[in-house]
Amino acid sequence: MREVIFDTETTGLDPKTGDRMVEIGCVEMIDRVETGNSYHAYYNPERDMPAAAEAVHGLSADFLSGKPLFSETVDELLEFLGDAPLVAHNAAFDFGFLNSELVLIGREPISMDRMIDTVAIARKKHPGAKLSLDALCTRYGVDRSHRVKHGALLDAELLAQVYVELKGGRQIGLELAGEPKRGDAMVDAQSNGADGVVTKPKAPRREPRPHAASAAELARHEEFVAEIKEAIWAR
Repeated sequence: MREVIFDTETTGLDPKTGDRMVEIGCVEMIDRVETGNSYHAYYNPERDMPAAAEAVHGLSADFLSGKPLFSETVDELLEFLGDAPLVAHNAAFDFGFLNSELVLIGREPISMDRMIDTVAIARKKHPGAKLSLDALCTRYGVDRSHRVKHGALLDAELLAQVYVELKGGRQIGLELAGEPKRGDAMVDAQSNGADGVVTKPKAPRREPRPHAASAAELARHEEFVAEIKEAIWAR
């Protein structure tokens, strides 16, 4: 099962009042395991950047003025999203801005049926607890020491780990030696001024190996079971 965890940064809180999306970061997961594929882009919002918003994500109007318009790279984004379920923290906010940008350029909005909200999941699992991404990272031991300001790709990477824990969990820290730390892709994208960046794992993805028994193996198993008195496999 393919899912995309994503996060956005914006000029404010409400696209209906003229606020725009200025950054998006997406992380691909298959069967709740990160594949290493991600997508990251900045956008020129064609408007000023309020000081309150810049204080949150650090993206200035001057920095964004040289970035492409959403319409110029939207096809790359939609290709990455595909038809996968989309996971976000307080997802209605991110869906609202993403769909607002799509509608502005005459494209079809993404169906809300694809939305998975980790805040809603966390509220059911931890009623009464703090539900911010920072609070959930602390609860599940997800390292966010490199998170100085909000960043769409970095937050999506953190949320991917939190999402796995919310859905059942796995041990944090069991990564192969030499793997890049969370947020490295975000740092690289910012330092290179990259737009519409799709990152892929360095090693080729291997197809899953078949595990079904062969006809010969099944025949040997039947012979073995036949020799056992009242074998449960024969019931």
